[in-house]
Amino acid sequence: MELKFPRELLDDADGLLTYEYIANHIATCAPLMNDLVDNMISVDKSGQFLVSAARYLCAIDRHAYDTHVSRLIAAAIERDRERKYIGDLLPSVWGEDYASKVEELKQSDNNFRRIYKRLFPTGI
Repeated sequence: MELKFPRELLDDADGLLTYEYIANHIATCAPLMNDLVDNMISVDKSGQFLVSAARYLCAIDRHAYDTHVSRLIAAAIERDRERKYIGDLLPSVWGEDYASKVEELKQSDNNFRRIYKRLFPTGI
């Protein structure tokens, strides 16, 4: 069975339709995930649904979706200039105990470092 990119997502104005598609079809949409992430990155101007999708994919299987999660996070950092959404990524992606391993995470994960620097420009 060949999956094709859903035509209705071409009309996605902000990423919500694509996020909902991923959430509702997670068991079958893995072959389309690159295209779905591309679509979401192209339409979500605020970063809201990029963050939601990254959090969702981490909750489902962080290891399996790691590449997609990294792309979603990188795009969210660029889009969420007001820092409304990216703060939610810290505990969702790096664990509730992220604050106890800040230095290690800043050294090992560029997305973590970028978010942390944006949220805490002078440190904690």
